[in-house]
Amino acid sequence: MGPSERREMIRKENNKLSLTRQCKLLKINRSSICYTPLTRQRLIYCMRSTGYLQVSVPWQPPDCSLSSPIRVLGWASSRSSSDEHHGVPGDLQRAKHQQETPTTPHLSTPAERLAITRPNQVWCSDIAYIPVKRGFLYLVAIMGWATRKVLTWRLSNTLDASFCVEALEEAIARYGKPEIMNTDQGSQYTGAGWITTLAKANIKISMDGRGRYLGNIFIERLWRSLKQEAVYLHEITDGFQAKRIIDNGSGFYNSERPHTALDKQTPNTAYFGQAERRKAA
Repeated sequence: MGPSERREMIRKENNKLSLTRQCKLLKINRSSICYTPLTRQRLIYCMRSTGYLQVSVPWQPPDCSLSSPIRVLGWASSRSSSDEHHGVPGDLQRAKHQQETPTTPHLSTPAERLAITRPNQVWCSDIAYIPVKRGFLYLVAIMGWATRKVLTWRLSNTLDASFCVEALEEAIARYGKPEIMNTDQGSQYTGAGWITTLAKANIKISMDGRGRYLGNIFIERLWRSLKQEAVYLHEITDGFQAKRIIDNGSGFYNSERPHTALDKQTPNTAYFGQAERRKAA
């Protein structure tokens, strides 16, 4: 008898046995009897709701919980289902992390321990969810740590690792290879395609520890800027529109958005300026 069948045997109206005692006898988790799985329809609804609030409730700080304004608008929600991480409600993000985290990851010294001072010293990569009318797309980006420049990006309608490898190969072809590539432990970054590409190019591998979201904080900041300043301003209906919006957003980020950490330079100015100075030296 499976857990779902045992949960059906729970009788909440039973006055003789408490719910805790019933769960213990049936060998099921007490919290599981109140859990309702997140359906795809509910997922899309949550994504649209949070995306709408990012634009329609500008007084809400982006790093604060969206639970309160969601309740004000009459939508039932919890912090975990309304707060976003890469554009995905908390329930799906936890499921994604559980599916993508391998049991035997390929680990080396994290790049965050080094002093990052020059272009192509360390690159990083991550995947974000882009909400569209009938679901969502997956966006991967390759970024240079020292200059914050978005080197390449790819959109996909699946989480297959091939679109990540294609973005990496394009970045290497256009800008040369980095000394170190830093990522999380997602299955796309621990699979044979990604690891083999890095190994052939003699690029050192750095992976953040489990739950270390701050290890890739620069690209996390990119997702926030890209979504708030481009993606959430539109109701994206298909991949063609998404590609155009992300292309414009990433172009603005690279060429027109100054960064305090770069002495008010744009990523393009910082990248190409440092590269020219290195050649001259």
